[in-house]
Amino acid sequence: MAIFLAAFPIGVVLLLMVTLRWSGQRAGPVGWIVGIAVAWLAFGLTPQVAWVSQAKGLLLSLYVLAIIWPALALYHLVNLAGGITAIAAGLESAIGDRGLLLITLAWAFSAVLEGLAGFGLPIAVVGPMLVALGVEPVQAVAAVAVGHAWSVTFGDMGVIFQTLSAVVKLDGSQLAPAAASLLAVVCLACGLGAGLILKLGRRWPEVVGLSVWMGGVQYALAVGGLAPLAGLGAGLSGVVGAILLAQLLRWRKKKKAVSNDEAGVDSPGTARANPRALGSALVCYGTVALIMTGVTLPGWLHTSLAGWVWQAPFPGVTTLSGFITPAGNGQAFRLWVHPGTWLLAVALLAALVLRWRGLIAPGAWRQAAQSTWRSAAPASLGIISMVGLSLLMDHSGMTLLLAQTLSRWVGAAFPLVSPLVGILGAFATGSNNNSNVLFGPLQKQVAQMLAIAPALLIAAQTAGGSIGSMLAPAKIIVGCSTTGLKGRDGEVMRLTVPYGLAIGLGLGLLALIFSRLSLF
Repeated sequence: MAIFLAAFPIGVVLLLMVTLRWSGQRAGPVGWIVGIAVAWLAFGLTPQVAWVSQAKGLLLSLYVLAIIWPALALYHLVNLAGGITAIAAGLESAIGDRGLLLITLAWAFSAVLEGLAGFGLPIAVVGPMLVALGVEPVQAVAAVAVGHAWSVTFGDMGVIFQTLSAVVKLDGSQLAPAAASLLAVVCLACGLGAGLILKLGRRWPEVVGLSVWMGGVQYALAVGGLAPLAGLGAGLSGVVGAILLAQLLRWRKKKKAVSNDEAGVDSPGTARANPRALGSALVCYGTVALIMTGVTLPGWLHTSLAGWVWQAPFPGVTTLSGFITPAGNGQAFRLWVHPGTWLLAVALLAALVLRWRGLIAPGAWRQAAQSTWRSAAPASLGIISMVGLSLLMDHSGMTLLLAQTLSRWVGAAFPLVSPLVGILGAFATGSNNNSNVLFGPLQKQVAQMLAIAPALLIAAQTAGGSIGSMLAPAKIIVGCSTTGLKGRDGEVMRLTVPYGLAIGLGLGLLALIFSRLSLF
């Protein structure tokens, strides 16, 4: 009976979001209230355990939200200045090859947007671009949903990865190698999937080559201590690689005198990007990338800035059932190496410079603020409640009980289903971040019980959560809303679900092999 009660709050969240199609900001608070009730009635929750767990959860949430809000504000400012549109037009002009252009937009450029902001924006932005290029709307949304999923964990300026690291209390340097390795495989699978949906399966050689490059760049950045830039950098490397590849194909076309009618090799694009808007967008995000590189890379600058740290101490607490959480500190805040600090600084500076250059109207900053509020406020409520529920379950012993039961039921084969847990969480909550918060501690405890490297199962969890992004109704609905598919999200999901399950099962098999080899 106890195991069903421990799983009940998560079950309520999943039921509300999957069956009733509630959003995370509605289902999260309900799940939190149910969690409080279950912990009090069945697990001996005391007022002290409650306030300690929720205070820790609030600090962790604030750490995450301090990245989300300025990242979205900067995105909306650049978008109002025409920067995002200019980047897309520049790609069309530079690549020209229609098949490679479509795959690049759905797979690499969508990853760039995920690296900048996320929250369904890649699907909402790139989907209409593909439609404008002649792709059928359902295929367009499905291709981007599948194509961008590989970059989600290291997207949002690293906020998801940093949240995961904080929730499971595992340093990013320990977690990054396993996560980046699994996601390199996901990168290839997502590229192939997007190509198949776009009916460009014959372009698999280009996808394989680019995936090796993108996966390698993401791995190098993540393991090198630049997790906030890993998704963005990998996506950009894919875009650059596609441009170079297009030039090579164009050269071969001329050399071999291949006709323009041959599939996949078209004339250079005719679109022209607004150079001022394009330059401004590149400067804005280039500045963020340079600053984050400088303050994150090991060295005297990082050491000096990272020394400014604040952590709230918390006492040890014990439930009436005897479950003990030892004393410790809450989330560490390092102001001068926190991505949100520099995102906010660049966003404020961008508002002034873009207005001075005449790229945005006098009141555009208000419009950007309103767009940021509409995007971030609902997500903030969902994050706060989901994080609160996760830490409540952790401090009341519910997560430990779930881990013990799962380890007994599945045993050493648990890595096979580990990514499916992440997929389920992202599908239900609409967010890899929420999935990691709910199930990350569970995966860690199962790993410890089965004597498997915790980094491997946690990496499988977040890789599965990334895959779940292509199935999440919340993200699919966002994409449908910008491509004239309102109410047709079911048609899109019928395309994405087979790819998500196939990639998830393949990833689980890979995680099982890694566990047997004692990697990570």
